[in-house]
Amino acid sequence: MLDLGCGYGEFINQVTAARRYAMDLNPDAPKHLGNGVEFLCQDCAQPWPVPTGGLDVVFTSNFFEHLPDKAALGRTLDQVHQALKPGGLLIAMGPNIKLVPGAYWDFWDHYVPLTESSLGEALENRGFHLGRKLAAFLPYTMAGKKPVPLPLIRLYLALPFVWPIFGKQFLLVAKKA
Repeated sequence: MLDLGCGYGEFINQVTAARRYAMDLNPDAPKHLGNGVEFLCQDCAQPWPVPTGGLDVVFTSNFFEHLPDKAALGRTLDQVHQALKPGGLLIAMGPNIKLVPGAYWDFWDHYVPLTESSLGEALENRGFHLGRKLAAFLPYTMAGKKPVPLPLIRLYLALPFVWPIFGKQFLLVAKKA
């Protein structure tokens, strides 16, 4: 498994897998990664130093919008496709510009406007088959002064009928053919 744009390892540190990779340009990220997580400090649009067809899953959350342009996103998706084994999954979440049009640009480092449809089209053009495609999944942000209690997060995830009300981030699950 590879956590693309891993930040401080909030996701990959919770995952159990035979091999765990975390990719980010932040050289401080390894200070936050758990034991056994292999850190790749590199531009994700450049060739990845992982075995071709060797990954079961690539996960990314709130990352693609930070890439400098759609060309870099395309090259990154090509690297994901190359790294995944047949049947491997890309799980991607991010802010949906349709649902947060003005607030999307409140972050200086948001460059690529995305929706579940635009990212879905890019994935299909690169040989992925779309599985789950949700326009509204998680709230725009769950970061705040106080952490959200885990039971509240579990309750939210157990009630999909509320996702269209509060969700401002898309969720896509795509499979490599």
